[in-house]
Amino acid sequence: MHLSAIELNSAAYPTREFYPFSLPIFHNSPAIDFTSPLTFFVGENGSGKTTLLEAISRRASIHIWRYTEGARFAPNQYEKALAQFLRLTWSDGEVPGAFFSSQSHRDFSLLLDEWATSDAAQLDYFGGKSLVTQSHGQSVMSLFRGLYKRRGLYFSDEPETALSPARQLELARLLVETAEKGHAQFIIATHSPILLACPGAEIISFDGPTMRKIAYEETEHYRVYKRFMEDPAGSLSL
Repeated sequence: MHLSAIELNSAAYPTREFYPFSLPIFHNSPAIDFTSPLTFFVGENGSGKTTLLEAISRRASIHIWRYTEGARFAPNQYEKALAQFLRLTWSDGEVPGAFFSSQSHRDFSLLLDEWATSDAAQLDYFGGKSLVTQSHGQSVMSLFRGLYKRRGLYFSDEPETALSPARQLELARLLVETAEKGHAQFIIATHSPILLACPGAEIISFDGPTMRKIAYEETEHYRVYKRFMEDPAGSLSL
């Protein structure tokens, strides 16, 4: 365990009108304790899980690879401000790490390819192959296998997006094996019932007025998939 807790200083928020400070959950949940090296954030789209994931990453000084944005139709000056109102508690001092999302992965892969033109050894950290020339799923797994060998704090936003069910099982095994070695901690936002089934994982739900820890069988993801597998035709009927 590297990160043991976060606190949200809602009393200092600059606004209640604009996202993410407009979400009640960020006012009603003053703190989260992390008691497992593998934590999942679950919740419906717009519940705030990705926003908090990114805010913790920024507060932990972990870079989020992003292509430079152009003009926006309706910019929100508070969009990335939540990190300023977080307090992190470290168990053994601040550690390095990485943030993954499908968007950041593409941007990082292109940069890595550019670096490799002058130093091909850069690719050795990720299986020796260009991430750009692999399929999305292969590229994602190559990145994870390379990254997770190192001590650190790792954030992922829906890593299952590009992965088949078999690849999701592969990622779940990698997460469990790495967590058991004790050098890495993971905080992951996901909709995957396969990843959520990782033994020993802690699941934090964003569906409700406060963030709360729940069991695997309590997640909507588990319930929806269970109902569907038991009665596919009935699940699809209106």
